[in-house]
Amino acid sequence: MTDYPALSLVPKSDIELKAKDFKSDQEVRWCPGCGDYSILSNVQGFLPELGLAKENVVFISGIGCSSRFPYYMNTFGMHSIHGRAPAIATGLAASRPDLSIWVVTGDGDALSIGGNHLIHALRRNVNLKILMFNNRIYGLTKGQYSPTSETGKRTPSTPLGSVDYAFNPVSLALGAEATFVARTIDSDRKHMTETLRRAAAHEGAALVEIYQNCNIFNDGAWEPLKDNDTRDDVMMRLEDGEPIRYGKDGEKGIIRTPDGHIQVAEVAKVGEDALIRHDSHAKDPGLAFALSRLSNPRTLENTPIGVFRDIDRASYGRLARQQIDDVIEKKGRGDLQSLINGNDTWDVN
Repeated sequence: MTDYPALSLVPKSDIELKAKDFKSDQEVRWCPGCGDYSILSNVQGFLPELGLAKENVVFISGIGCSSRFPYYMNTFGMHSIHGRAPAIATGLAASRPDLSIWVVTGDGDALSIGGNHLIHALRRNVNLKILMFNNRIYGLTKGQYSPTSETGKRTPSTPLGSVDYAFNPVSLALGAEATFVARTIDSDRKHMTETLRRAAAHEGAALVEIYQNCNIFNDGAWEPLKDNDTRDDVMMRLEDGEPIRYGKDGEKGIIRTPDGHIQVAEVAKVGEDALIRHDSHAKDPGLAFALSRLSNPRTLENTPIGVFRDIDRASYGRLARQQIDDVIEKKGRGDLQSLINGNDTWDVN
């Protein structure tokens, strides 16, 4: 069994579980062909690797198509309120270090009404695994544009085309000093499973953006990254220690220019030694942020997938528990009734 440091306080299961043990008795109610089915299947197939009892795993969601997730998991969970899943999960993580807590959210839920909750959970490094399904649209409410919809997107709420500039979730997470940031795709089972493994092994907040297809309201949003004829030309896979290169024959790569920026270059012209090697463990998030800015939001050219950042920093819960332990060691345990009957209370006859 793989050892997962972030789950070291979570009791192990006495029995070996399988994917079917994490499937609830609820009918899965997403549109036929929705990418959510693939994500659900991957998560249910991956969880047995953790060796945890179902009772020690929690899924908390907000509002949206993705937020049906807790109903379909045979674990504890909560379908909470719009945008507030990270806040609710923070309270649980701070008080119950014996649980493995996963947040399931969408691009609208997480980045619109829930934007503040998301960035503060990330900067605090709360021990949460946040799966953000990004289909670049509001699916549950019938196809309005979302915070990740590209400029010019025509929807019922933007009939002449959106004039907004879209959020880049990976850039946003890196700017919030998240200690783990990754991106994967709903249709790539192997890549998604490996990304989930690394997220689970991380202590603290882990954001995994999952490009997910909404075949009803935004079908084909990520098609260039999925089509066998185009994906190798537009998508680069980030692997630690390896030169960042892509293309059908690996003919394109990422270099650093004399002015400090990064750009795409032809490997034949610059040579492989000039290529940047990926390092998700670098303390400075500069390269990870620069990589997150490479992708063209309309054509999806130069899109990186994989783990952008994975660094060690004590989680919020660990630091809070350490503070409490230090006080107990120095002053002993406090008395709750004495606190209630403190200087700011009085008797009323």
